[in-house]
Amino acid sequence: MTATTPKTIPEYLEQLRAALGNADRALVQDALYDAEEYLRSELAENPGVDEATLLASMAGSYGAPEEVADIYRTQEATVAQALRPPPVKVRPSALGQFFGVVADPRAYTSLLYMLLSVATGIFYFTWAVTGLSLSMGLLLLALLGVPLGILFFASVRGISLIEGRLVEVMLGERMPRRPLYSDSDKPILTRIKEMFTDPRSWSTVLYMLLMLPLGIFYFTMAVTLIAFTVAFLASPLAWLVGFPISVRWFDDWVWYAPASALPVLFGLGVLLLFCTLHLARGVGYLHAQLAKNLLVKAARA
Repeated sequence: MTATTPKTIPEYLEQLRAALGNADRALVQDALYDAEEYLRSELAENPGVDEATLLASMAGSYGAPEEVADIYRTQEATVAQALRPPPVKVRPSALGQFFGVVADPRAYTSLLYMLLSVATGIFYFTWAVTGLSLSMGLLLLALLGVPLGILFFASVRGISLIEGRLVEVMLGERMPRRPLYSDSDKPILTRIKEMFTDPRSWSTVLYMLLMLPLGIFYFTMAVTLIAFTVAFLASPLAWLVGFPISVRWFDDWVWYAPASALPVLFGLGVLLLFCTLHLARGVGYLHAQLAKNLLVKAARA
């Protein structure tokens, strides 16, 4: 139990935040959302009971902040264990670690994310630019600009949640599974102000804008590496069926690969395959950290 029983819902949430300590920021956001939603719904169903009395009576049902924090840590460990891909055997040697990437599912899902990022990047960028331009362009016309701005930032929060699910599933980084809580009891103007002043609203817009150049870069890199890998690996088969393996330089010099060069080309294809998987896994990790910093609310207010 806490040394000081919380008297208000904000005090309860602050104690819960402190009890979670250095837990993952996405887990903290989900825990705070669940707690606030439950506590405020109970308060709304009991209009004649003040917050202090309600929190004291719920200590045995919902739990004290420390107890709730322990429950979330246990659940998080259970869910993480259930969703974790099959473990990859750790190989002590450098060669073993290099070639072992072929058995890592995260490398393939990261590569798939790189291929899909150009589509999501175009959509995010177009939505962000259109929403910002319309909202700001019509700002002088309050009857149009303000409602459009509200709808735009509401959609940004939804997109943040959807992108977070993609990042968690494909890149393996824990992301929020709940939206940011919005207290319906607050005045509408207060909620609108919080939406516009929340740093995460603007950082999510920045993320959406960055996804276009990043998506083009990821897609180009992935397609180029895959194309070269397939071309090198297929070179012996192409030579056997009579398709000449050649390289053209500036339209005036063509090099035709002899049969003796086919093992070298095939070996380059195998090497490039493993390098591509390593690169995809590295890009996936770095992008997941970018998404975590721009899309997830800081653990401390």
